[in-house]
Amino acid sequence: MRPTGHSGGVHRALHALTVAAYLTLVAGVAVAEPPVTMPHHPVAAIVLGAVYAGAATAGFARIRSVSRRGPRVAYVVAQLVSGYAVFVASGASVGAILLLLVLVSQSVLLLPSRGALLVVGLVPFAHLGMAWRPGLREGLGMLAAAAFAAVLTRLIVREQLARQELTRAHEQLREYALQVERLAVAQERNRVARDIHDGLGHSLTVVQMQVKAARAVLGTDPGRADAVLAKAQEQAEEALAEVRRSVGAMRDPRAQAPLAEALRELAEQASASGVPTSLDIAGQARPLLTAAQESLYRAAQEGLTNVRKHAGATRAALVLDYTAGAAVRLEVRDDGTGLPAEITDLAGYGLLGVRERAAHAGGRMSIASVPGQGATLSVEVPG
Repeated sequence: MRPTGHSGGVHRALHALTVAAYLTLVAGVAVAEPPVTMPHHPVAAIVLGAVYAGAATAGFARIRSVSRRGPRVAYVVAQLVSGYAVFVASGASVGAILLLLVLVSQSVLLLPSRGALLVVGLVPFAHLGMAWRPGLREGLGMLAAAAFAAVLTRLIVREQLARQELTRAHEQLREYALQVERLAVAQERNRVARDIHDGLGHSLTVVQMQVKAARAVLGTDPGRADAVLAKAQEQAEEALAEVRRSVGAMRDPRAQAPLAEALRELAEQASASGVPTSLDIAGQARPLLTAAQESLYRAAQEGLTNVRKHAGATRAALVLDYTAGAAVRLEVRDDGTGLPAEITDLAGYGLLGVRERAAHAGGRMSIASVPGQGATLSVEVPG
């Protein structure tokens, strides 16, 4: 295959070599003694060399932009014949040899590999006008030089192509990095949204219910209303502490409280808000990854919030089960009215956040509900 996509650096280098070869030709035929191997014609050599050099620069600059093979082959053939003429007229000068080697490099850039090899094989035939012994010797030397020029040009082109591929790969890598960054930002926004919903949403729901209860008895039982408002104030303070806890967890995940302790606080809050809630732990507690612990905690928080808001339950229970060897399971149970079928199939935003957290931790969420007999929210994560 003909090399494609090479940069203009090779072309500029060949133009410079062409000019240098022509100047070498002029200097050689102007000051050299007549060679013993071949006659030479200095004026003809200089004129023909100028034509050859002009075609090797301006002509090559035009032909390299042509994608059709025919014009490229015609250019190489014309330059090969012209190079022979310069070689003979200069008496086999060094400058003429260099001009032919420039053509070899150009053929590597213009022709398929077989075409370039053919040019390499034809270049030494410029020595046919010499006596056979020196002609054979010089021809073999020319063949070796032409092969070297062809291989060197091919290697340079491949190196430039490799650099271009590396540059494109770097550009793609930067684009992928930007996409990953945008995805990470979107995931972080979703995580913060879940934290706000599961944390502040949970606490504010409790405060709202307590304020409603206080207003309901404010006119008939001020003492009880004051007690309920005191609980609401306490819950608001706990909400503020929850915000601080979340911020601290973002800065340092190791600062999170043990899961059992955090769940016990949730159970106490739920009980204080009017739904007696127990915590049962099965198996030996063990450390969990941050994502797994956060997923279970937020599931308990969202489950208890839903119990208070929607279930109409008289009691609830948190069950933390470590008995499975490779997983930890949390259940939020209640004895309320149960959930409609459409909610068990696709929960609202809060339960959607629970499902997303569980999936992020490598686990899963499920809901089981029997109308009139309560519901069970289950989350299982590796751990």
